[in-house]
Amino acid sequence: MEQNGPKVYGYRWIMLLVFMVVVIINQFLWITFAPITADAARFYGVSDLSIGLLSMSFMLVYIVVSIPASWVIDKYGIRIAVGIGAVFTGFFGLMRGQLSSAYTPILISQIGIAVGQPFILNAITKLAARWFPLRERATASGLGTLAMYIGILAGLLITPYIALKYGIVKMLGIYGIVSAISAVVFFVLARERPPTPPFDAEQEERWMILEGLRHIFRQRKFIWLMIIFFIGLGVFNCVTTWIEDIIRPRGFSAMQAGITGSLMIAGGIIGALILPVLSDRYRKRVPFIILALAGAVLGMTGITFAVQYWFLLLSAFVMGFFLLSAGPIGFQYGAEITYPAPEGTSNGLLLLMGQISGIIFIIGMDLLKSSVDGSMTKPLTGLIMLMGISLILSIKLKESDLLTKGSTH
Repeated sequence: MEQNGPKVYGYRWIMLLVFMVVVIINQFLWITFAPITADAARFYGVSDLSIGLLSMSFMLVYIVVSIPASWVIDKYGIRIAVGIGAVFTGFFGLMRGQLSSAYTPILISQIGIAVGQPFILNAITKLAARWFPLRERATASGLGTLAMYIGILAGLLITPYIALKYGIVKMLGIYGIVSAISAVVFFVLARERPPTPPFDAEQEERWMILEGLRHIFRQRKFIWLMIIFFIGLGVFNCVTTWIEDIIRPRGFSAMQAGITGSLMIAGGIIGALILPVLSDRYRKRVPFIILALAGAVLGMTGITFAVQYWFLLLSAFVMGFFLLSAGPIGFQYGAEITYPAPEGTSNGLLLLMGQISGIIFIIGMDLLKSSVDGSMTKPLTGLIMLMGISLILSIKLKESDLLTKGSTH
């Protein structure tokens, strides 16, 4: 505990842990069908595109639900808002498991789970601000974001083996039980706030969402940050969706594509454990955002042009390490530069940018690929150029007054 100034409580780590569990399960359920697309299409008697819609639905629903979810987070707090997300995840995860033999109930269930997603993900910086002192908030945001990557990676790695061993119906039944248990665990252990805030009293004050939105859109730095997230998250969603199609024309197999995608996520997990901690230690956000985007451009270039497998794997790891570690630092930076706008609003807007651009980039990549051999080199080159623009914009960012002049707590 702190010896001087505002008091912090060890329970903040329990709170962060139960939040991470809900995030992991939600993202795990989102990515369920991606690694077994062909098998699922055969089982349900539908097209690959229909199976892809099960994952794409999360992006579409997010666009609609994000702002209302942010309002609930800022109005009613973490326990109610994330609790709503946990209930949608648990109930519809269980429903998906019980009605797993037909495609239509699966799609309805996926949409229900997707509704819960923004109530959970948009609360990352809110939880960090409510439970953690300023010097630990990028770390807390990093761990919250890390849970997203763990859920995705676990889904990509575990699902094919469980589906092969038990079949799709039993697999979804198991996942449904786990999702329901995670919701119960959250309500048992989650608390809204510590007994006393981990910061000076004046930092407690936050505007409500409408006033906060007006303030946010007057901040030029946040507009630039939104563009950076629009490009960065969109590129990540696009590359993870099309990783097999990206590398197949160069002679790589589906198995190699799976390993490449998994290594990119693994790089992100390691990056999210390192860079946000360094950002907190040195009380700097902008240099780490610039570093992350520069590294991501190099990694993306390698993924676009690599013809040797070892270099492809190295590039995927580098891109994941830098691009995904930029997320939590960017979330925290956005909350700081828009203070006293509510954290849920700034967090939600940044994530919303990535969902919109993800859909645009995914469709654009498919439309612009070569009609001869399916090569995606040209649209990928365009994405590299966009990432270069985001790197230039990041150089224009300045540290927040909250970080440079605020309390050391």
